[in-house]
Amino acid sequence: MIQASGLRKQYGTTVALDGVDLHVREGEIYGVLGQSGAGKSTLLRCVNLLERPTAGTVTVAGQDLTALGSAELNRARQRIGMIHQHFALLSSRTVAGNVAFPLEVMGVPKAERERRVAELLELVGLDGRGKDRPHQLSGGQKQRVGIARALAGEPAVLLSDEATSALDPATTQSILALLKRLNAELGLTILLITHEMNVVKSVCDSVAIMANGRIEESGAIADLIRTPGSRLTREIFPLPEPAPAGSVTLTFTGDPRQPVVSEPVVSEVVRKFDVDLSILGGSIEELPAGPVGRLRVTLDGADRPAALAYLRDSGLIVEEAA
Repeated sequence: MIQASGLRKQYGTTVALDGVDLHVREGEIYGVLGQSGAGKSTLLRCVNLLERPTAGTVTVAGQDLTALGSAELNRARQRIGMIHQHFALLSSRTVAGNVAFPLEVMGVPKAERERRVAELLELVGLDGRGKDRPHQLSGGQKQRVGIARALAGEPAVLLSDEATSALDPATTQSILALLKRLNAELGLTILLITHEMNVVKSVCDSVAIMANGRIEESGAIADLIRTPGSRLTREIFPLPEPAPAGSVTLTFTGDPRQPVVSEPVVSEVVRKFDVDLSILGGSIEELPAGPVGRLRVTLDGADRPAALAYLRDSGLIVEEAA
């Protein structure tokens, strides 16, 4: 649905994006994770060409946006919704007026606008609030108005620029739940910019980790967790680094060969083999793909090689520290 190839964005001597490739599949929630200054927001603004890249191409829904003239680009942008960190609502308009604004720009007749606005407000949980002004709403409600407005043109893609970073934790979870529901019900492809790992863990199917204008790691979260040495895995399941010499780190993922995380794999390996096992640390997380976990242990005894082979055969990822 979204493909960026060789994106470079330069402001004078400052390079904000340095050869970025991004591939977002239709219908997925894709997170771009990184600290302030990593280039995340610049990347997002290049996806809908609010910022024109210095080099590279951006294709959305099969259309190369970088090759379009201004009139064609404006039409293409109608299929790309965007929600902002600080809501960007028009204080002079009511809630309904804010949602209707892009429909007015598109020339939608009044009766159709009113019907569509009512549908959207109900969809985002603001039925009956159309006559309110933005100053009468909470932060979470303002963001719901922003989401409704972004959906007005029935976009195929929704871009979210730190949409929850100005909200408290409970409101953040309600907005993320709304985005996840919209993704499921509407088949909406969502590209989500964030600096918060909890946002990625809550809703994202895939992720790209950015730093210094480059993507350091990207892919489906389930695949990255299965990859030894993955930065994402280390950040989701922080354990002291470097791992102590001789220790073993076990990663449980959604691999169908694996026992579920709750099964007694550790006690089973102790019963089957002549080994002593001590747990150094670990945790379990519930991700969109299912429960995953990481455990660091020491494993000593005559049957250590056989015990490690058993763990690998069970579908676990086994990393031995030198």
